[in-house]
Amino acid sequence: MAEATEKKAKTKKKSANQTLVIVESPAKAKTIEKYLGPGYTVKASMGHLIDLPKSRIAINVEDNFQPEYITVRGKAKLLKELQKDAKKSDTVLLASDNDREGEAIAWHLKNAIQDKTEAKIGRIVFNEITPVAIKEAVKNPGEIIEAKVNAQKARRVLDRLVGYNLSPLLWSKVKNGLSAGRVQSVALRLICEREEEVENFLPEEYWTLDADFVKGKSSFTAQLVTYKGEKPVLKSESDVNNIIEEIKNAECKVVGIKHTDKVVRPKAPFTTSKLQQSAANKLGFTSRKTMQIAQQLYEGVNIGTSRVGLITYMRTDSVRISQTALDEVRDWISKNHPEDLPAEQIQYAVGKGAQDAHEGIRPTYVTYTPDSVKEYLTRDQLRLYTIIWERFVSSQMNNAKTRTTSAEIQAGDAVFRVSASKIVDKGFYRVIHLLSSKEDSTGSLPALKEGEALSATKFYPEQHFTQGPARFTDASIVKTLEEKGIGRPSTYAPIISVLLDRYYVTRVNKQLVPTQLGRMICKILVESFPDVINETFTAEVENDLDSVEQDKLVWNNMIGDFYTPFKNRVDEVMEKQESVKGFLDETTDKICEKCGKPMVKKLGRFGFFLACSGFPECHNTRSIPLAKCPMPECNGEIVARKTKGRGKEFYGCTNYPTCNFISHFKPVDQYCPKCGWFMVEKYDKKNGSYKSCINPDCDYLHSVTEAVEEAQKEALAKENQALKLAEEASKENQD
Repeated sequence: MAEATEKKAKTKKKSANQTLVIVESPAKAKTIEKYLGPGYTVKASMGHLIDLPKSRIAINVEDNFQPEYITVRGKAKLLKELQKDAKKSDTVLLASDNDREGEAIAWHLKNAIQDKTEAKIGRIVFNEITPVAIKEAVKNPGEIIEAKVNAQKARRVLDRLVGYNLSPLLWSKVKNGLSAGRVQSVALRLICEREEEVENFLPEEYWTLDADFVKGKSSFTAQLVTYKGEKPVLKSESDVNNIIEEIKNAECKVVGIKHTDKVVRPKAPFTTSKLQQSAANKLGFTSRKTMQIAQQLYEGVNIGTSRVGLITYMRTDSVRISQTALDEVRDWISKNHPEDLPAEQIQYAVGKGAQDAHEGIRPTYVTYTPDSVKEYLTRDQLRLYTIIWERFVSSQMNNAKTRTTSAEIQAGDAVFRVSASKIVDKGFYRVIHLLSSKEDSTGSLPALKEGEALSATKFYPEQHFTQGPARFTDASIVKTLEEKGIGRPSTYAPIISVLLDRYYVTRVNKQLVPTQLGRMICKILVESFPDVINETFTAEVENDLDSVEQDKLVWNNMIGDFYTPFKNRVDEVMEKQESVKGFLDETTDKICEKCGKPMVKKLGRFGFFLACSGFPECHNTRSIPLAKCPMPECNGEIVARKTKGRGKEFYGCTNYPTCNFISHFKPVDQYCPKCGWFMVEKYDKKNGSYKSCINPDCDYLHSVTEAVEEAQKEALAKENQALKLAEEASKENQD
């Protein structure tokens, strides 16, 4: 009897259906396994298991550019484990991300396990990690989309061909160990060109004039907008003072009152680029940080005893929203803000060129309000989730309305204007809690009537300088890349990260600044490959990849059309381009303290440094001195250093610990004319970048005015030099 029962149990155990689900990350696996329950095993592939090797190009050009794939180093054990799990399963569901990379991961996995198992292999995709979405996907497995795999293969092959041809060129002509990428090089070009605009900009002085006006016990400040019927052009302080002198005793009266109502429409749900831009502007997040936190919210966090994927897939170029989600959010609004629920749901147009593979980024459950989940999230997770939740919910609410009141006051031949705005109908702003009370209204005005008299009590002339083009930030470079069709939602953050990691670009005051190394590489690549390192070509490649994914273009043909002329140009540049390696090493008067030989200035991955000319016998290196130490009786020099923990840069004396002088501001090649200490570069929102004395007891500030004067003097000196050379040349010709 017991034997029969045991045999029956074994038969029952064997016949039970076992399903293996393979996702990309352990966090996602943990969340999904809780949703599926018994009979399902969820494992993570940890991204790509099979890919191109790192050590060689691995593209067979002679065989239609076929890639030579291998098991990724360190992933063989994991692949064998997945093969064993597949062998024990009746069904294998490949649940990698629903994009080109995810499709390629699924394709490689299928090829790796199909000969090791008799299980049926299917492909499942989902836009959100919720019980309903996961169970629905499991019920309806599909097939791997070959055209999507080919699009990923085409991108991978193209980038490999470009990188593995341009990088050796840079090793030969610039410096060993450098690398270049197809898309990153175009982004670097944009950043370098913007830097040139910043450097070439000469600010121009202009002035504005404000005045205080009094009515009874109330006062307000207005700005001069016209003088003698025209917009005033105030280029100097004397221009302003002349106007003040003429109108200071004039009668003042209100000559116009205007009320303007404006409708403010809610914005569409986030796409990847818009999320990165908003997180950068509102939260100060880098693009990489935004995507890392969004990934955590997507894959799942513990909310009480449940594990919940809080947002939909975060790599998308679409604002489309599912009908189920629209019904849910409209139901929530009807219960919480019924007065702001539109009669019909609001539809947003998907942008031109969008692949529209995923919904816009939204909360998976609108009932999980930021307040209800804040105790379960980290500070940064909550802040990012809040702007996602608010953006989505507000997108289906009524418009807001603002009212602006403008008053014009005449004083002699001058007209001053003051405006005040306030929100008169909050509409969708009711759920935008990041909107501060200060933003509900701007300024205030006493009750004014046209024709009534006022008195001017004080005038405020103020000097300004025109602002030049701003350096790119994470937000603005992502916006530019999207507008120009460069890259895709999954690549915006990696593009910036690669440039920073290679030290072609640094981040200063949240601005992206090209390094000397980055500018040098950009110059060589742009001059040598203008047809490749440009935004038009890069955007055309993205369109071609879309065509491959839509099965309208054969991927090998796309690569073939590009490769032959590109390779010919590489060979030509390799032969004719002069090397700049010799120009990067500069002999100095510094002596190596270890062997006594001269030190040489070299360009390394992290900028210039000093190295002993006795290398390889002597390996001594040290930082480039930036300034003399200002401390009394100290003969040390100021060099750049990094903190041990976070690697944050600061500037200290070479005689440390005997001398403990440090500065958190970067020294510039200039000394204070008042006290002789060195100058440093500082930055604030009002003045932008400016120079100041490092001496805490000195009040010298190198103002924008002086910078303009210096630039003008320098330009004049260059002009005089050019005229002198022209005169000499003319004299030689006459002789």
